[in-house]
Amino acid sequence: MRQDTRLSRLLHVLLHMAETDAPLTSERIAAMLDSNPVVVRRIMAGLREGGFVAAERGHGGGWRLARPLEAMTLLDVYRSLDEPELFAFGLSNPAPDCLVERAVNGVLGAEVAAARESLLARFADIRLSDVRQDVALGRDRP
Repeated sequence: MRQDTRLSRLLHVLLHMAETDAPLTSERIAAMLDSNPVVVRRIMAGLREGGFVAAERGHGGGWRLARPLEAMTLLDVYRSLDEPELFAFGLSNPAPDCLVERAVNGVLGAEVAAARESLLARFADIRLSDVRQDVALGRDRP
């Protein structure tokens, strides 16, 4: 099953952007991520719409942070990606009248919803500046 790595990749880019005064081109970001500039522009567009980055056109242009890392949370970045699925499994529903299937789907659905809510609450508490501090201290967040 293919994993969606856009959130971690975008966080990586934002932290690098904070370390440079020069704008980063889509081509440079694509090389950093082993991706394609068109994909980079599509992903960065959500951040631009949220006011987190700005794009400068022309010679010397590229992407810049529009807000400091202290003003961005993991939740902000996650939402800029149109809130991709956090969990890779779904519910089976070929027999909606089956009591066993309904019970299984009920418990799984409720627990996945609670886990999603809890994770998003944590995302809201973690600022990108916190992650930058972890980098500066050479530590992984537990």
